[in-house]
Amino acid sequence: MTDAPRLAPLPTASAAPAGRPARPPQPQRVLRVKRTEAIAPHLVRVVAEGDAIDTIPESTQTDRYAKMLFAPAGSGLVPPYDLAELRERLQPSELPTQRTYTLRKIDREAGEVWIDFVVHGDTGVAGPWASAAQPGDAVVLSGIGGGYEPDPSAAFQVLAGDESAIPAIASALESMPADTRGHVVIEVDGDADHLALTAPAGVAIDWVHRDGAPAGTSTVLTAALRALDVPPAGTQAFVHGERETMKALRPLLLDAWGIPRAQLSLSAYWAYGRAEDAFQAEKRSPVGKIFAD
Repeated sequence: MTDAPRLAPLPTASAAPAGRPARPPQPQRVLRVKRTEAIAPHLVRVVAEGDAIDTIPESTQTDRYAKMLFAPAGSGLVPPYDLAELRERLQPSELPTQRTYTLRKIDREAGEVWIDFVVHGDTGVAGPWASAAQPGDAVVLSGIGGGYEPDPSAAFQVLAGDESAIPAIASALESMPADTRGHVVIEVDGDADHLALTAPAGVAIDWVHRDGAPAGTSTVLTAALRALDVPPAGTQAFVHGERETMKALRPLLLDAWGIPRAQLSLSAYWAYGRAEDAFQAEKRSPVGKIFAD
């Protein structure tokens, strides 16, 4: 997932609408950087290790994510963080910052967790951290979740998104049966951003290019999906990325293609021009809703 749009406040317990009890704080799993890899011009993979991997619940979901906590550089804060205590004595700018990232791979045999970061130079918090990460640096995971897994009985698979969706798409492709048929469309800036993805032979992969346009301002992903043939009945779809693009694709997926809601994972990972606190707050307002109901 991208860094810049995924900023959020750190509540002592998860905020809840009026009348609902607040969720308790999630446990923090502290890992350490094992190595980093530049897998594309704007993608850095951080491979983490540590005994806490054993406490991550087993799951078949391929879009698993974690809330990650990043202490300010030079703060001297040592995880796990007592956020309530820190909030009492530190200014907001001195607190750990939260970002949401897909867990690209949990390899229990190797004792590794892979997390891929979209980086844009010095912009954001997590991207620069990933670019500068060194073996032994703390990796703090909290609030692990997910909601999608490929249906092996589906007649066809459609997966699409921008760079923020690549980790989840790659994980989904690796989990699919060898006889899976489908089509993948991924928006990136240019040829240099293509990755070698492992996929069943019957799944076509198309990369579409923004050619220098800022992420979130291009319509190339929408145009590419509209140009595809209507997929067969029984199609399952995973389409994630920038919020306005997801809204634009909703009529195509639901109405024109007739994919049932139960077989459609359509969601915004981020919104152009929004930090994550605004992005998350807007999910409860009309502008933040992908579906009308």
